[in-house]
Amino acid sequence: MIQDLVDVQLGNTSELSSSDLDTVMGKLNEVVDIGAIKPPLAGNIVDIVADIILSDTDVTPVANTLLNMTSAVGDTMDFQGQSVTLTAPSLALSVSNVDSQQFSGLTFGVFASDPLPDTDATISLPSELNNFFTPGERNTTRVQFQFYGTQELFQEPPTVNATEGNWTLNSYIVSASINNSHVSNLKDQVVVNFRHQQPKKPDNKVQCVFWDFQKNGGQGGWNSRGCKSTGSSANQTRCLCDHLTHFAVLLDVSRSGAGDTDTYILTVISYVGCGISSIFLGITLLTYVAFEKLRQDHPSKILINLSSALLGSTMLFLLNPWLSSFSNYGLCIATAAALHYFLLASFTWMGLEAVHMYLALVKVFNIYIPSYILKFCAVGWGNVIYWMTNCLFLSLFPSCWLHDDVFFYTTWVAFALLILLCNLSVFVVVLIQIKHMQVNKTSTSSRSILSDVRAVASLTVLLGLTWSMGFFSFGPGKVVMMYLFCIFNTMQGFCVFFFHCLMKENVRKQWRIHLCCGRFRLSDYSDWSRSVTGGGKKNNLVNCDSDLTHTSRGHKQASAPLDPFNPHNFTVSSGHQRKYNLMEKQTVTIFS
Repeated sequence: MIQDLVDVQLGNTSELSSSDLDTVMGKLNEVVDIGAIKPPLAGNIVDIVADIILSDTDVTPVANTLLNMTSAVGDTMDFQGQSVTLTAPSLALSVSNVDSQQFSGLTFGVFASDPLPDTDATISLPSELNNFFTPGERNTTRVQFQFYGTQELFQEPPTVNATEGNWTLNSYIVSASINNSHVSNLKDQVVVNFRHQQPKKPDNKVQCVFWDFQKNGGQGGWNSRGCKSTGSSANQTRCLCDHLTHFAVLLDVSRSGAGDTDTYILTVISYVGCGISSIFLGITLLTYVAFEKLRQDHPSKILINLSSALLGSTMLFLLNPWLSSFSNYGLCIATAAALHYFLLASFTWMGLEAVHMYLALVKVFNIYIPSYILKFCAVGWGNVIYWMTNCLFLSLFPSCWLHDDVFFYTTWVAFALLILLCNLSVFVVVLIQIKHMQVNKTSTSSRSILSDVRAVASLTVLLGLTWSMGFFSFGPGKVVMMYLFCIFNTMQGFCVFFFHCLMKENVRKQWRIHLCCGRFRLSDYSDWSRSVTGGGKKNNLVNCDSDLTHTSRGHKQASAPLDPFNPHNFTVSSGHQRKYNLMEKQTVTIFS
């Protein structure tokens, strides 16, 4: 009678009205509450439920009722034999009576034959479940499996998607339960394998979840508590859960904002940019290491270390695809650890650049730090080991990088965000100083403005502020931010070369002295060379590229416009300056 009612209503329209749905649900509840249900009647109930959820009827208000009703049918079914399976379009129910004395585990699987034979889902129960069998029914205990090939009964309220991210269900739903038992906190966990409905892209996240009937005020919702993913490919995900209920896999589509074309272009930009940066970082390192006069001050030594860290990270990024292609776990671990180390070291040295600028701008006249660069090196190269220690035994394939969200966000994202916030603070202080200098000037020449712009651009590169674009790669402008992020950050090494080699007069003169010939060659005994090497001890308090004149006290004072916020214009006082008295230090002035 109930089937006839559903057939008649769905024959006239593609959906049931609210009143018809209430009538059908009431009749089904009456049948289920009778008690023992024979397999033919159980099959009719399963067919009715399948017809309802496949129609256009809004079943959200009665979704949990239908799920509980299907479970009740399996629990009360009276059948002969060890097991019975009932199937309907997009719905399957399998019930087994197991001998608890001989129970060693049980597996339920659903297979698709169209277009090709494949497994939609499997769930394997551990032998530990016999601890949850009802004491009075230890000889025969009922285990029930359910399969849902549609998502209609598992819809969360729209507000959940808006607040918890852009997750979508990417598998069918499979469940398991034991009659009259609540299974949780299993030590030997339930293994669930899912086939993806849509292939997973490399940058997509997956999450193993279960349907929580109590979530969202009793409406139900997906919950990941007690479940974890132990492996995921483009087409399959393997989950481990410590309880029994309805399981599925969610896919984070918020990470797939870039289409295939954009992804390809971004990949090309990344590799080309890293290749260019690697070349020019190498030139920068060779320049500063080969020419002793360029590495006598603290800023140059910090620049050498920063360039080394950036070169290591860009080279490993370029080699990563080739190294990961070997599918050697040990090699992959080493590659991921090295890449992680150099990235953290790069950010640490960017932070140390900011520390040095702060000391030079704020504490330049009254601070002395012994073994200054040595302490910087200990922090820059040694401290980051702590941050990467725990990431060596994570799942790294298919690319040799961190795929564990906890470690990724704690050892990489949080660290980078902390450094960027500190660097941004120093950057703001520098901009304020530039503004004050412009206010004190009687006139502002185009050359001075250009110098300020160059100083700001140089600071942005050294402090790595362009990396902050990665934190804004979401929403409608995500793709644009991804392009800007790739372009600016992969070219960071080239920008270091541009601002701190090509645009620096003392570097260009060293090139002319040692690398050029003929009329382009500059004599090593030029006026510039004598001004660097002569005059006794050099003043490390201020280091600039401009011409200097002596004050009446015998100390050098800037007589031409400087680039005061280029970090290479400053060094923190080392031992031989600490004997200056306050009046002597005040004779050292900086003009923009």
